[in-house]
Amino acid sequence: MLGDTTTSGGDRPDRRALILVENLSVPFDRRVWQECTTLRDAGWTVDVICPRGSKRDTEPEAEIDGVRIHRYPLRAATGGPAGYLREYGAALWHTARLARRVGPVDVIHACNPPDLLFLPALWLKRRGARFVFDQHDLVPELYLSRFGRGRDVLYRAVCALERLTYRAADIVLATNESYREVAVRRGGQRPEDVFVVRSAPATDRFRPVPPEPQLKRGKPHLLCYLGVMGPQDGVDYALRALAKVRDELGRTDWHAVFVGAGDAFDAMVELSGRLGLAEQVQFTGRIPDADLVRYLSTADVCLSPDPRNPLNDVSTMNKVLEYMAMGRPIVSFDLREARVSAGDAAVYAPANDEAEFAKLIAMLLDDPEKRARMGRTGQERISGQLSWRNSQRSLLAAYAAACDGRAPVSGGAPARAGRRPRR
Repeated sequence: MLGDTTTSGGDRPDRRALILVENLSVPFDRRVWQECTTLRDAGWTVDVICPRGSKRDTEPEAEIDGVRIHRYPLRAATGGPAGYLREYGAALWHTARLARRVGPVDVIHACNPPDLLFLPALWLKRRGARFVFDQHDLVPELYLSRFGRGRDVLYRAVCALERLTYRAADIVLATNESYREVAVRRGGQRPEDVFVVRSAPATDRFRPVPPEPQLKRGKPHLLCYLGVMGPQDGVDYALRALAKVRDELGRTDWHAVFVGAGDAFDAMVELSGRLGLAEQVQFTGRIPDADLVRYLSTADVCLSPDPRNPLNDVSTMNKVLEYMAMGRPIVSFDLREARVSAGDAAVYAPANDEAEFAKLIAMLLDDPEKRARMGRTGQERISGQLSWRNSQRSLLAAYAAACDGRAPVSGGAPARAGRRPRR
């Protein structure tokens, strides 16, 4: 537990954190919610500013399990760069408005994307707060993976915003060692100011239940994909691989379910139809946790088809960790951080090779003992080196470093502005 978080004379917390999120609502954003509850349990008062959800997290104000959440209306970007300018401009305006309502805080904790939340963070830093940058995505790599370098002005802009965010940050939270390396090498951060806080599935949410054979739609096997469906997430690779399982390997003994949503969802449903997979592939959209667990508990093989690109190769995929927590074997493309996370809980096709991906699916369908062994390996890795307990310790250490020797701002004592000098 983080030391010196409460007054000696009572239970009132001395420290207050404000967490900023733009791309998801809270508590739907599982990583952010786990961070909130970890800080709360360590004695912090926690406020969150985030957009409202479309079907859940719709209330403008909420207090959930002791965490205060302030939500604003936000329309997702459409129509190219102009749409993103409208979205981000509205998000910044609402974030600044709500931050003023929250009042003084000891730590301003901004979660990207986008790399624009350093702007309200700078305003709060001038009032004594310390800035913790929680880098969920490498935005320049995300840009390259989605758009290539055809729009060089925009690419230079996202690189400049990342540099400004690093420069403003007192502490950086990285989701894995690859991101930590970028923060030190490209971001100029001191190694001791960058803390790896891995995302990890909540084991109370991802707990297997008895399988339900009816979910297989009369087939012997169920394949499952869970996650976002964006242009860089590889759902198209998975669908083309499944077409090869059927057409080239002659296998029709499976039903596949794709759980999740995103801006490529409609295109993926259309692609499934064009490939003739509509009868064997089911798209559920986002579904309640209980239904998600039912599908994963029934699945024989889970799919992680993220292609190798500048972002995916160095990113930790939440779906891989969630598959492992549920004891499911995984087929993945051979990505650096996929191997770090899954180890022997996955089999790996050469990067972006749909034919080999298809062959590995068929191989696992024919080998129930290997599937069971891989599933046990995944669960052991989640309960050991990849557990949220390890991430909690790193998160609290980062906050301790951010507030090292500083009197609580929210408690009314004066605070020292600025950051520690770099060596």
